[in-house]
Order: sequence, then structure tokens, then C-alpha cells
Amino acid sequence: MAQAWKCSGLRWSADGPVLVWDGGRRSALARGKRVAFAVAEGGVRTCVGARGHACPVGAAVPGRSTGARCEECARLDRAHSVAADTIADDPRPYHVYLAWFGPGMVKVGITAEERGSARLLEQGAVCFSWLGVGPLMAARRMEELLRAALRVPDRIPYAEKRAVRAALPETAADRAREVTELHDRAVRLPAWPESLVREPLRVVDHVGVFGLADAPVAVGGVSELVAGGVVGGELVAAAGPDLHLATGGGVVVLDTRLMTGWGLVPAAGDELTVPVRQFRDAAGVQDGLF
Repeated sequence: MAQAWKCSGLRWSADGPVLVWDGGRRSALARGKRVAFAVAEGGVRTCVGARGHACPVGAAVPGRSTGARCEECARLDRAHSVAADTIADDPRPYHVYLAWFGPGMVKVGITAEERGSARLLEQGAVCFSWLGVGPLMAARRMEELLRAALRVPDRIPYAEKRAVRAALPETAADRAREVTELHDRAVRLPAWPESLVREPLRVVDHVGVFGLADAPVAVGGVSELVAGGVVGGELVAAAGPDLHLATGGGVVVLDTRLMTGWGLVPAAGDELTVPVRQFRDAAGVQDGLF
């Protein structure tokens, strides 16, 4: 019987997307690579735990959950999280950024300066610019200021980001326009926090990094993995947690967050035997799975 592996999620490195497996093994995901795996027969998706600790009860979690955590582990994970606004004393400097995901979709967010642009790649930001840098609480105040004064959200549902990916403007200048306009308005706000240093406009475009310029339009997305199900295809693009896979039925998007919590084994071919939601406007012991 093939060894089952457990995926810890997709990470973005300087060289591109990488799948990380429990135990630390990594699988680089270059475009053109064949990605194929099956969910172990009779398998059950279990909670991934919280903050590096296993779930004490090994709770089962729904196949459609992108968090793959039971209620208790999800609560523990949020209990010490910048994203959940439960940390106020982090001494590290933070960047405030403006991220654009498609027409009419700009958000404000913060990320530790030491992380560079990794957070933007993880979110699938098509382009972004830094707005300011400073202490955590000053960065938080800037987020609040943009929400109140300019009505800029700090969250955009991921399904909405994915839906507009097939209709992006062709030129980098057009993709940068909304970020440019918002940056100009933001730096002129009178209540700018004193300890937050303004950053000049410098729009970074990720279309080339993601491979979206030449990728065929996706026809659907994997809804969930199921025991015994198979996913296989050629990687044509990757954005945020999503892999765009060319299969026999067209390009299908796999949100790699759906892989966590399952026992996965190698597979062959370019087939899909897991539930796929069609997009409305579409057309021995191994060293690792890939």
C-alpha cells in the first residue's frame, strides 16, 4: 500500500509556490509540472490542530472547510493572531498595504515588515503597493482610518477574488490604476498616525509571477476532496492558495486549503473524480507525492 502523506498547505517562496507536507518535506510547483494525487480509500479528513499542536481528539472536519480545524482548535488558533486582532504588543514593524484583486476590488491590510511580500502572494493579490510602515497599533489605526474615511475593506471573500481572475485588464498600467488612485487619496488623509512612516507609491504586479497572462480560463473549481477521489492535471497557473490545473475537461482550480487534513497518495493521469463546481461564465515508500 502506498504511503499516505498529509499536506500542510501552500507556501510562496522566492522561487514560486511550494506545497509543504507534514514533517517538513516540500514540493516545488513550477508551471508545466504534473500534479496528481488521490485521497486514501476509506480516509476521513481530520482537524489539523492549532499553533503547531495536534488536535487532542483528532476531530473529523467537513470536506468543504478551507480551515480544516474543529471549533476548539480554530478558537485556539485565533487566540494569538495578528489577523484576528488578538495581539497588541508585537514589537515588530508592520507594513500597511493596498492590494488589488480585480476591477473594484481593493483592500487594505497589514503584514510584518520582515515577511516582505509573502502575505500578498498568499492572498492572491494581483498587484499591490505599500502605504506605510511603523508599529503594529499605528498600522491598525491606519486600517481603521481607511475603512472609515475612504470605505476601503480589510477583507474580500476569496471566492470573489477567484471569480474576477479571468477578466483582468491586459496591461500592468490598467491593473495599477485603482491602487494608484487610492494611494494618492490615503497619503493626504489628515489623521495619519504620527508613528507611521509614509511609503512612496510603488506598484508591484504579480500577473507574471502567478502565470495568469497566458493561462486558459478556468471552467470550474474543486468543491471538496472525498475518500478515494483523484485529482490530476498540469499546472498552468498558481495564485494565492489556488492551483490552476489543465485536465481532460479543461482548466480546474484547486484550492490547496482543501487538501489539508486528508491522507494523500500518489496517482497517475489527468483525471478528476472529486466534486467540481462549474463556473457560470466558463468554458513502496515514496520520497514525496510529486
